[in-house]
Amino acid sequence: MKLSVVMPVYNEERTLEEIVEAVLATPYEKELLLVNDASADGSPEIMRRLAERHAEIRCFHHECNRGKGAALATGFAEVRGDVVVVQDADLEYDPRDYGALLRPIVDGKADVVYGSRFLGGAYVRVHLFWHYLGNRMLTLLSNMFTNLNLTDMETCYKVMKVEVARRLDIQSRTFAVEPEMTAKIARMKARVFEVPISYAGRDYAEGKKIGLTDAFIAVGAILRWNLCEPAPAPLDGDDPA
Repeated sequence: MKLSVVMPVYNEERTLEEIVEAVLATPYEKELLLVNDASADGSPEIMRRLAERHAEIRCFHHECNRGKGAALATGFAEVRGDVVVVQDADLEYDPRDYGALLRPIVDGKADVVYGSRFLGGAYVRVHLFWHYLGNRMLTLLSNMFTNLNLTDMETCYKVMKVEVARRLDIQSRTFAVEPEMTAKIARMKARVFEVPISYAGRDYAEGKKIGLTDAFIAVGAILRWNLCEPAPAPLDGDDPA
């Protein structure tokens, strides 16, 4: 089984090299797709150096900033592996959790696995009450429409079989990509599992980008992708768990 790790990159020069080395240190056959979303800092040069050192890395660049959703769409269109892993370019999410995330897929039980920050991972930073509350409210609203029982819809760690990734046809260009993917995954009747992960959340001084405006955008995305858009073709197999 080969992993395709898709990493959107936007002004992450402080953490990019460290997180890339952590991903490459995981004990799996893998490719790492770095998608630069028109960074204005040193991220593109760091990407170039890393790609020269590591054959597993492929780099893609957007000429203008188009958002996380567009970066994921670019990466998903280029994957060559069997399982796709979404990885942020900061240090909030720990690639050492890949084993737990992959197990339900390896065991043949899941098509998609979400890594939950709220199920009790090895460590979770005590952090930003209003951000936590917003995440829980958005997850609740999403669950009401998808009929999934997720605890963390907004998590970065979404791991899926490549055939699921190819059917998503991501349209969102902002952080609305999280509810869009969740709605489409539910509507294609994928088998969804959730596992606890570690989380070392950063604050805005450390480079966190999501804010209140994104929460309102996410509400609109939940309504749009569950009520107004056609459902993707269902996967073969059982209904979602």
